[in-house]
Amino acid sequence: MNSRRNFLGAGAALLTAATVSKAAMGTVPEAPLQTKPDTMPPLTPPDGRPYNPVLTLNGWTLPWRMNNGWKEFHLIAEPVRRQMAPGMTAHLWGYNGQSPGPTIECVEGDKVRIFVTNKLPEHTTIHWHGILLPNGMDGVGGLTQPHIPVGKTFVYEFEMKKSGTFMYHPHADEMVQMAMGMMGFFVVHPKNPALHRVDRDFVFLINAFDIEPGAATPKVNTMLDFNLWCWNSRVFPGISPFVVRKGDRVRIRFGNLTMTNHPIHMHGYDFEVTCTDGGWVPKSARWPEVSIDVAVGQMRAFEFVADVPGDWAIHCHKSHHVMNPMGHNVPTMIGVDHRGVAEKILKLIPDYMVMGERGMADMGEMEMALPDNTLPMMTGGGPFGPLEMGGMFTVVKVREGLARNDYNDPGWFKHPPGTVAYEWKGATPAAQGPPATPATPAVPATPAASAKPASAKPAAVELRARKPIQHKH
Repeated sequence: MNSRRNFLGAGAALLTAATVSKAAMGTVPEAPLQTKPDTMPPLTPPDGRPYNPVLTLNGWTLPWRMNNGWKEFHLIAEPVRRQMAPGMTAHLWGYNGQSPGPTIECVEGDKVRIFVTNKLPEHTTIHWHGILLPNGMDGVGGLTQPHIPVGKTFVYEFEMKKSGTFMYHPHADEMVQMAMGMMGFFVVHPKNPALHRVDRDFVFLINAFDIEPGAATPKVNTMLDFNLWCWNSRVFPGISPFVVRKGDRVRIRFGNLTMTNHPIHMHGYDFEVTCTDGGWVPKSARWPEVSIDVAVGQMRAFEFVADVPGDWAIHCHKSHHVMNPMGHNVPTMIGVDHRGVAEKILKLIPDYMVMGERGMADMGEMEMALPDNTLPMMTGGGPFGPLEMGGMFTVVKVREGLARNDYNDPGWFKHPPGTVAYEWKGATPAAQGPPATPATPAVPATPAASAKPASAKPAAVELRARKPIQHKH
C-alpha cells in the first residue's frame, strides 16, 4: 500500500476555518493509496475498540489514526484506473486510487472524523448512506452543506449511533459521479464483539457501467442499457472467490448502487437474511432463502454455516448480468444455417466466424479478435471446461483444513469419487408413449342408446399433427 505523505505535507494548507472544526485543526491524517485490484487481507484493528474485521472482495479497508478520542480517516476523491478483469482497464472516478473506494470500518459508539479532499475536475460531497448523524453532516450539496470545491478538503464528524451495514457515495452531480464509480462500503461493528459474531465477514458493492468495446470511459447518461455488471467494479473472471473453511459461520454483505434490482443466488446452501441497511434482523424475524433480491440503494447481509465442501457458484440470477459486453441488437440465429452466406463473407473478412446457429455456448471456447481493452461476452474456465459466464459471478470455495485467517485461493475442488455427474453408457430406454386414456365413466342408458346393439364400437377420433411452417432461408 502506497502512502501520500508527500502530498499531505502541504495538505493542511487546503483546510480553512470555514470547513474544519476547531478539534480537527492541525495536521491531516495520511490518505493511503491502493491501486491493485487484488483482495487485501482484513485489517486487524491496531487500537480502539476490538472487532472482527471484514474482508472486501477485490478491495481493502482504510486505515485510521486515533486523535484525542476521535478515529480519523482521510478519503481523496480522484480519477482512478481500475482493472475490471485481465484484459480491460477502465478510466473511472473513485477514492484513494480505487473504485469503489476503501471500506471504512469502525465500532458502535466511535467518534469518527473523516477528511475528504477533492481532486476531481468538479465539486463533490459525500453522503453517508443509512448512517444516523447530524443533518449538516449528511452530505447533500446545496441542501445540508456547501459543495467541496476542487482542491479543497472538508471534514465530516459524527458519532456512530448503531452498528450495521452501510455505504458512502456523492450527493453532488450524482448521476455523473456515481456512473463514474464513486462509492464505498461502510461497516459499523457492534460495541460488544461477541454480538452478531461470525468467522468470516465479506463485503462488496454492486455497480454497473456502460463502456463501449474498445473504450475505457463510462457513458454517464445511460439509464438501463449497461453492458458491464460488476461486483466492486470487477467482472468475472476478475472477481475473487469467497474462500471459507468448513465449519465457519459466514456472512456476506452487499449493497446495490446500480439502476436495477439484483436477485443474488448462492448454490449449495440455504441461508438466513440477518441484516439490512436499516439494522439487524431479530432472530425471530429472520427468514430462509437461497436467493435474496436487493433493490436500488439497499444493503443486505445473509449468513450460513459452511458445512458442505465444494466450489459453489454465487451470482446475480438475471441472466444478462452474468455476461460481459454484449450488443442489444444481435439477432437470434438459432436454427439458421448460414454457412453459405459465411463462405461469401469469409472472402471479404478472413476472420469472420459463424456463431449463434446452435446457441451462444461456442463463444465460451472461441478466441475471437476483439477491440483492445474489451472483454469477451462469455469467459472464464473451470476444471471441466469453459464456465460461459461473465459479469456478476464468482465462487464460494468451502474447504477443510484452512487456517483461521487463510483467504488464499485453494484452487479447484477435488471431488470425492462417485460424486460428479457422469455420462450414461448403457442402452437408451425406449421412448414411452402417452398413458392410455382412462375409461369413460358409465352413463345411464337412454331410450336412444339402449336401441344400439351391444357390440357397437364408439366412433374413432381422428387426430392430426401439424408440422411447423418450414421457412426457406
